Amino acid sequence: MFYTMRYESPIGDSLLASDGTHLVGLWLEGQKHYCPLKEPLQEKDSDVILRQTKEWLDYYFVGEHPEISELPLRPMGSDFRRQVWEILVRIPYGEVMTYGEIAGIIARENNIEHMSAQAVGGAVGHNPISIIIPCHRVVGANGSLTGYAGGVEKKRWLLQHEGVMAYGFERTGEKTKNRYSNYLSVIER
Repeated sequence: MFYTMRYESPIGDSLLASDGTHLVGLWLEGQKHYCPLKEPLQEKDSDVILRQTKEWLDYYFVGEHPEISELPLRPMGSDFRRQVWEILVRIPYGEVMTYGEIAGIIARENNIEHMSAQAVGGAVGHNPISIIIPCHRVVGANGSLTGYAGGVEKKRWLLQHEGVMAYGFERTGEKTKNRYSNYLSVIER
């Protein structure tokens, strides 16, 4: 059984979902891959996880920088997708990374020669917990606002909200090699 709650934000309505102990979904209305949960859904505004998530989002949308680790997350997906999402939660507020940079991190972490940026893009696009697992912080190799399951205008809004300029993104670049290697997982398995 999954519990759901509607949330109204400056970028539109969204659906939050909890399994009772973890947040499993946050989908923007109209986004690709919207709520793929197959089990019964029950609207339950009193669910503790959903209330915590609503509070987290309220803080985020008024300009605060709540920590992702404040919420118990359990996104559902393949091991590869989960590895990509683990990297997304390491991208600091107000910064961006490219699909290629994420592919490079995955290659290093798995001791392989190469990882496809397109495969990373597919995993980013299937992120089931939008905004909190910040897939909006991933940009094209040239800094372009390529693809966002919720729509490029929403991605632009979120990046501007976080202080990332429309041109001349502050990219994490080579800092990612060491900067994020010591993070503990915030995603429950």
